[in-house]
Amino acid sequence: MMRYSIRDRRGPHQGPALLATAVALATVAACSSGSPHSSDTSAASPSGPPSGTSASAAPSSAPPSPTPTPSRTYPLSTAPRTIPSVREHQAARGPGWKPAAPAGVVVGAGSAGLADEGKLLAGELGIPYRGAVAAGPGDVELALGGTGAPESYTLTVQGGRVRISGPDEAGVFYGTRTLKQSVKGAGAMPEGVVTDAPAKPQRGLNVDIARKFFSAQWIEDRLREMADLKLNQLGLHFSDDQGFRIASDSHPEIVSAQHLSKAEVRRVLALAQSLHITVVPEIDSPGHLGAVLRAHPDLQLRNVQGTPRQGAIDISKPASARIVDDLLREYSALFPGGWFHVGADEYQALTVRSPSASYPQLATAARQKYGPQAGVQDLAEGWLNDRAAVVRAAGKTAKAWNDGFFRGGVVTGDKRIEVEYWTGKEIGARPPAEYLAEGRRVVNLNDEYLYYVLGQPNDFTYPTGRRLGEGRRFSLGGNAHPCSAIRTAFRMPSSPCSRATCSSTSCSARSSSASCSPTAPRTTSIRPCLALST
Repeated sequence: MMRYSIRDRRGPHQGPALLATAVALATVAACSSGSPHSSDTSAASPSGPPSGTSASAAPSSAPPSPTPTPSRTYPLSTAPRTIPSVREHQAARGPGWKPAAPAGVVVGAGSAGLADEGKLLAGELGIPYRGAVAAGPGDVELALGGTGAPESYTLTVQGGRVRISGPDEAGVFYGTRTLKQSVKGAGAMPEGVVTDAPAKPQRGLNVDIARKFFSAQWIEDRLREMADLKLNQLGLHFSDDQGFRIASDSHPEIVSAQHLSKAEVRRVLALAQSLHITVVPEIDSPGHLGAVLRAHPDLQLRNVQGTPRQGAIDISKPASARIVDDLLREYSALFPGGWFHVGADEYQALTVRSPSASYPQLATAARQKYGPQAGVQDLAEGWLNDRAAVVRAAGKTAKAWNDGFFRGGVVTGDKRIEVEYWTGKEIGARPPAEYLAEGRRVVNLNDEYLYYVLGQPNDFTYPTGRRLGEGRRFSLGGNAHPCSAIRTAFRMPSSPCSRATCSSTSCSARSSSASCSPTAPRTTSIRPCLALST
């Protein structure tokens, strides 16, 4: 799925303009060189020398002034053209900055923590990294300091040098991304001062490696692209009906043949951390568990006639909660970030006309746990709250899809769970304003604008490249990333079922498996990215 710039540069006066300037300066010099002396001579000898005689009798006391060389001038600079655009640029006159000897990258006093950012930038620009030394001519200096917002930075180009400062390492890093984009796209960074900060605290790309496996190298390539675009979250959906894609110690029997080893995951996580990206794992339940249920068919949800429902686990059985909680705890320990996505969408028991009649075991369990007025919807909502409690105990904030938050029941979804809005079509889905009115935090992942899918599986028309571009107008405010630009740089494999998604300040990639027949039952296969709306 997913992704510079051209700048107008005008040099000093040339041609007729330069000639006019030189003539004007020469005229000024001539008017100030010999005239005073001539005036004095005339006053002393009113009659002057005889006609035709030599004028060498009164030599000048000072040599003529040389004609000055015109000074070089520059037009006012314009803002660098980057994705996303910078919030503020204070224009100035000057040549800007481009990497050339003797330029190097240095870190300021008390900023040793920026060494990794400095080394990365130096390698990208082809100039040396000099470490914690005073900045010299042409150098790029990285420094921590200031009181700006988180992830903010100030980038100053003046006197042939660049200085990038910010209150935290992430902000300085994003300043280096602005410098890199401008240099790579336009050949130079314009003179002046950039003051910049992200419009949203969560900006990301979601990748579905469950329906279609992607290698660690492929994910690492996406991380580097994300970092250049100042995205800070990678959602990793690694469990679904088609596959379970990360090695497991607690339940190795569920792992697909194609999967990432934990060593590969740790390598991905290390790169993400160095690029200031948080990886958010997702284990979707109580639906989308087909890969788990193939190894545990006794836990699959069946209706009153004994017909199994694809991907749905029977949440009336204590063993169902145990296996999912085992996995949540195992991967909470593997992923160090602050979030864990617990899914909660499209539970098939709720898609029938009468869930209580079709799944009496669920109805009974609901009444036993939540009282005589409770129904299957309440049991599903309670399942979400219980799974969120497991990851919260591991120090994570839970995320869940918006169609897992119901109204009008006995049980209400915990308000500490972040709502990731992806659809208004599924059972239980509501307009985003309703979740906000309930005091919930909502993340924009609207599938109408932000999904990118190769092919049209499940009889659903996914957004085209043009629609993704229009998605910029769906942004909830701020300097949003143009998703179409991100999409063109995101090189999805050409599987007919590959999927990817963009959000108002980010993009997300997912992919389906080979089960992409237009006549297949509608199932969700991808999710968009993360742009927080508060």
